Amino acid sequence: MSASQSNPARGLATRLTHAGRTPEDFHGFVNPPVVHASTVLFPDSKTMLTGAQPFHYARRGNPTTNALEDAVTEIEGAAGARLAPSGLAAISLALLSCLSSGDHVLITDSAYGPTRNLAETTLRRLGIDVDYYDPTIGAGIAALFKPNTKAVMTEAPGSLTFEMQDIPAIAEVAHAAGALVLMDNTWATACFFRAIEHGVDLSIQAGTKYLVGHSDAMLGTVAASPRALDGLIETYGALGLHVGPDDVFLGLRGLRTMDVRLRHHMASGLEIARWLQTRPEVARVRHPALPEDPGHAIWKRDFTGACGLFAFDFTDSVSLEQSHAFLDALKLFGLGYSWGGFESLAIPVRLKGARTATPLPEGGPGIRLHIGLEDVADIRADLEAGFAALKG
Repeated sequence: MSASQSNPARGLATRLTHAGRTPEDFHGFVNPPVVHASTVLFPDSKTMLTGAQPFHYARRGNPTTNALEDAVTEIEGAAGARLAPSGLAAISLALLSCLSSGDHVLITDSAYGPTRNLAETTLRRLGIDVDYYDPTIGAGIAALFKPNTKAVMTEAPGSLTFEMQDIPAIAEVAHAAGALVLMDNTWATACFFRAIEHGVDLSIQAGTKYLVGHSDAMLGTVAASPRALDGLIETYGALGLHVGPDDVFLGLRGLRTMDVRLRHHMASGLEIARWLQTRPEVARVRHPALPEDPGHAIWKRDFTGACGLFAFDFTDSVSLEQSHAFLDALKLFGLGYSWGGFESLAIPVRLKGARTATPLPEGGPGIRLHIGLEDVADIRADLEAGFAALKG
């Protein structure tokens, strides 16, 4: 990374535009080359045996992957970063980089479902003790620490119920106990929440979502604080993880417009969320950027923005079957499990089996929405058609 591109005093949009780009290294071309490679040749045996050249084997990096890792490192304010083939692979990499057999990990009860599945299968099989905690516990998490607690896995807001967490308070407790703090920061990204600056040691993003931004690639990123970097690098190399250069290129392409896209998602999402609050069929909108949300104070203190993902609960008078009719009536909203792309998406919120440390929220069926880049008037009209379907 050139010195001109790594100036932390520059604005977010400027850094997103220039991070990870060194045209002077590639004959002046604006974008890094997409390098398709496996074997790297050495000029002589001495260079080969001493490793005295930047690249040794493509699995451990090439100019394309290095460009995105450098950019993520800069945007996150991290000591270093590594890429993974998906968001779940990034979560797995981060957890395995700091946990061993006999260790104990605390995981938020509002975690992304596949994170819980990873914990209940692979981590337990490896002899790692797992407990879940109330996402609103804050500094009270100290009571849950054991002598062998090595990591705390946070996520703010939660994937389906959108509780906020007091990350600085949790980090203070964890670091005092010698544990690392991990965070799934896919919702806000480093654009709206600087996880490393707030005490997180391993900041994880499903780059599939807002980093790529166009629903056409799978990608994960892990950015590390200085105390977590060595473990991340070692585990990344040991697992043989590598992301194909075409997917990395799509991540680099998406990176350049993240600020513009995220701000559009935020504005449209908040407009729709406020409108949903006026609907008689809606009991609650789960969006931490709304002043009425229980987590709003933490969001306002620590975050600089919000994305287009949130949820709402129907009133008790709406049946599960009616909520399905609502979804089936939508035309602009696709029914799909991902989010972060240009298109609006919706899914039913299904919490059965998803909570063990905290009770399931009361109320009617829930719907999670991702508000895309369509015109807000059209998005609202589509949702109105969904509400009309409730009446049969």
